[in-house]
Amino acid sequence: MASLKRGLRIVVARFSRTRFFRRVGPTIMPPLERAMTLLTRGRVPLSGLLVPSLVLHTTGAKSGLPRESALMYCPEPGGRTLVTGSNFAGENHPAWSANLLAHPQAWVSVRGRRIEVRATLVGDDEREAVWAFIEQQWPGYRGYERASGRTLRIFRLVPSPIGG
Repeated sequence: MASLKRGLRIVVARFSRTRFFRRVGPTIMPPLERAMTLLTRGRVPLSGLLVPSLVLHTTGAKSGLPRESALMYCPEPGGRTLVTGSNFAGENHPAWSANLLAHPQAWVSVRGRRIEVRATLVGDDEREAVWAFIEQQWPGYRGYERASGRTLRIFRLVPSPIGG
């Protein structure tokens, strides 16, 4: 079963790095994710059918309004989670990453479960080790960074009570 899962991840990872997916993904994925959220009452993100996915709930950096984003994640030991601001290899950082920089207290929905988290930006001192860890789960994922022409923001989400 583990080898099947790894094989599927390699196929999905390769497809997600294609020019085709990077071009159409930003247009088609958000509405498809919203539809799946409605159908499953938030329990199963569409991307969660193929990759570990969560819905990140943040506070808007400029607006102060609640925001949510469906994201792929890499679980770490101790209940921690890594999320990477690849933005389909776009030239700009995704808005959710600016939201976490401004308001690091957030919460995530994982398989219908609410988890309060505190986000920290992965620093330069551990960046290479974190990339190696991510690529163990998602071979070639760093290709998004090369294709985007920018340094992707990687956040570690640590379970934490709001206000803690």
